[in-house]
Amino acid sequence: MSAKWRKFLSYYRPYMKGFIADMCFALVAAATSLVIPLIIRYITGTVLTEGFANANQTILYLFLLMLALLGVEFGCNYFIAYVGHMVGARMEYDLRNELFTHYQKLSFRFYDDQKVGSLMSRVTNDLFEITELYHHGPEDLMISAIKLLGSLVILCMINVPLALLALVPVPFMIVFASVLNRKMKRTFKKNRERIAEINTRMEDSLSGIRVVKSFTGEDMEIHKFTEGNDLFLLSKKDNYRYMAIYHAVLWCITGLITVTVAAVGSWMIGRNSLTLQDLIAFLLYVNNFTEPIRKLVNFTEQFQNGMSGFERFYEMICIEPDIEDAPDAKELSSVKGTIDFDNVTFSYGGNPTREANVFSHLNLHIHAGEYVALVGHSGVGKTTICSLIPRFYEPNEGHITIDGTDITSVTQKSLRRQIGIVQQDVYLFAGTVLENIRYGRPEASFEEVVEAAKRANAHEFIMELPNGYDTDIGQRGIKLSGGQKQRLSIARVFLKNPPILIFDEATSSLDNESEKVIQDSLEDLAKDRTTLVIAHRLSTIQNAERILVLSENGIEEEGTHEELLQKEGVYARLYHSVE
Repeated sequence: MSAKWRKFLSYYRPYMKGFIADMCFALVAAATSLVIPLIIRYITGTVLTEGFANANQTILYLFLLMLALLGVEFGCNYFIAYVGHMVGARMEYDLRNELFTHYQKLSFRFYDDQKVGSLMSRVTNDLFEITELYHHGPEDLMISAIKLLGSLVILCMINVPLALLALVPVPFMIVFASVLNRKMKRTFKKNRERIAEINTRMEDSLSGIRVVKSFTGEDMEIHKFTEGNDLFLLSKKDNYRYMAIYHAVLWCITGLITVTVAAVGSWMIGRNSLTLQDLIAFLLYVNNFTEPIRKLVNFTEQFQNGMSGFERFYEMICIEPDIEDAPDAKELSSVKGTIDFDNVTFSYGGNPTREANVFSHLNLHIHAGEYVALVGHSGVGKTTICSLIPRFYEPNEGHITIDGTDITSVTQKSLRRQIGIVQQDVYLFAGTVLENIRYGRPEASFEEVVEAAKRANAHEFIMELPNGYDTDIGQRGIKLSGGQKQRLSIARVFLKNPPILIFDEATSSLDNESEKVIQDSLEDLAKDRTTLVIAHRLSTIQNAERILVLSENGIEEEGTHEELLQKEGVYARLYHSVE
């Protein structure tokens, strides 16, 4: 058995009791449906024809028996529909949890090449089809197998030649189904990819709706969405064409079986080789024989749909996180904040070459509690250096240590707990002010949240909001100004209280008034902590203890603001060009 199939079947294991019960009830329901035509045959072929003295009473008893069997079938079908679906829903829950948890383990390198809408599609659309297969697949196979074999045995008991006649088209149906299945599988997978593209475009457009409207780009977005929708429609067209051929042919064949049996059976009655009662019973069982064939036709479509979804799920689950804790990783604690880069080389492609490297053989020592600024043109590696410290990316060569401990030897969680990051593009979650600040330390008390907000110069504006700390700030904090959002992000870091700080152009998009408030908050936050600052506005880092000037060749210059100006080198040219 392949690894994919082992993975597929593993989701049944936690719910085996419910699954087995579902299968047992399916078995009883199928068997019950086979008994009722036998009772009808007995009534029409024996009770009515052999002149029972108490025929009416016998018919009444048999009628009550059939009602009881219908009651049993009703109970079984209820159990199958409710408990069976709940087993499927719980499996979907597990699949969704596993996939989302897997997403959390993947590094920035993975997300650099992914689209959010496509990732969301795998969690929603794909999983629904998979769980429909998980629940209905085995159940339909069980019911179909019992009805098919049971009715075939009974048909042979009634009349072997007529039963063999009903079997003649079955091999053709199997060959036809296998050929069409391969074609349908390709179209189902294409449908999944196209709907993922549509989700991606919609997510992108709706997230940027303010940009769309400010540039009057509604028509352009509608056009792009329509293009994707058209491609989806084309793939659906192919899909439905194959499905139409598939269903039409197989349903025609099953109908042909009934018609042929009725015609041949009538001819046999004329030749006195079959009784009317047996023909009636035969036709009832032919329906029991053809109905599972129709169910299997539907199952085939369901199987292809579900498996195409599972293949996309499995494809994602099989992506190994490129950054994982070492088996013997220990907790990083009591950090002072000394950071060292030892001969570090990095390229985003993962394949280090001299041309592709962001930097090569970088050596850097930062003292505990030192305030270091990184400056340089875009693309020289300022943000990359800061992303390597919390292991958002792994270097291709070399080592990074904190207080002499290699960061690959400690757990990622304990490492990242020691680092606070304030970015230019602040991300706030949909929810309240309190929830967003408390993200820095979920177990913090309300008083600690308020204290963090005060230190970030955010408490005053928070209290002016309609519901204070319980105010809902909207998606990505859309109800707040840029300066307010930045202050909340700083409050979040104050609450986290890490020994190492990274400021990634934290004030570059703010107006002068907001920048002054934020700068005061950042300076307060940076006291007695190792701090790395990425800045375009060189005026904001003049008080830095050390400024590193980066270029394509690595660290080009370093020193204080005054020392670098006196050198009249790269930094001096940068300073005079932007200030």
